[in-house]
Amino acid sequence: MYLDSRLGFDSTFLLDLKLCQVRLYRNAAFPWILLIPQRDLVVEVIDLTPADQQTLMKEISLSSHVMRDLFRPTKLNVANLGNIISQLHIHIVARYDKDKAWPGPIWNCGVEENYDDAKQAERVAALIDTFYSYMKEFN
Repeated sequence: MYLDSRLGFDSTFLLDLKLCQVRLYRNAAFPWILLIPQRDLVVEVIDLTPADQQTLMKEISLSSHVMRDLFRPTKLNVANLGNIISQLHIHIVARYDKDKAWPGPIWNCGVEENYDDAKQAERVAALIDTFYSYMKEFN
């Protein structure tokens, strides 16, 4: 699978689903994952086959359940922008009414935190465990 180097730099691999690679986004200020379809030269959802489009929606749903169960947010933000990195990728972000960017969007809001090694390892393990428990239900 082709992975834009900026996506690779800005995120950490978690696991592969049927269609998408799941990655933890680097901004620790928000629980934030990316879904990246493992298809080359895909920019828009409509560039996927109809079957892949259906799989993508199932994987967005699965991932949203994981994020809601694990982080108990006020709101989940699910977005596909691609204005800077054109490779199709879906952001799923847990938002809280007390987070530093609330109620505004997280894009270019200036709220940025780095993971320390321990916090990142803990978050990665929790996400992977929760994904595997939910994958039994969704398959």
